[in-house]
Amino acid sequence: MTMINTSIAGKELLWFNNTLVAIQVSSADGEDGICVIEHRQPYGDSAPLHVHRNEDEVFHILEGRIFFVIDGRERIAGAGETVLAPKGLPHTYRVESPEGAHTLTVTRGPDFETMVRKASRPAERPDLPPLAAPTPQTLEMLTRLCAENGIDIVGPPLG
Repeated sequence: MTMINTSIAGKELLWFNNTLVAIQVSSADGEDGICVIEHRQPYGDSAPLHVHRNEDEVFHILEGRIFFVIDGRERIAGAGETVLAPKGLPHTYRVESPEGAHTLTVTRGPDFETMVRKASRPAERPDLPPLAAPTPQTLEMLTRLCAENGIDIVGPPLG
């Protein structure tokens, strides 16, 4: 089994829940508001089922394998594949590869980026953070920040 390197480089490294993210292109950098966030995710990482009100979410898998559910349809995507979660459709994912995953998330507008920034803390090192189960306070904060930024959490993460 090949281990995916858990570190990344970028101008701004953050620990977002159990993932390491780098804001590679901020929505404020260009005229069209495109945002590119690089993610390192551990095995089993899963987002709550959610809906983006204002932006599509594009996932490009660089390494690893991820199980997606988008509007009730299931799909597994691996390295080199790109998955679109259109705005308005509920979606979630779970990292399936034991070695974790390395992805790019592309959105337009500041909503997703703002939520990630506000829900994160500066990374203490360019590696995954210590694995921790979400606390009720963390879940409440994430739900609030998502709602403030055009994202509605409508269900739990995948088990």
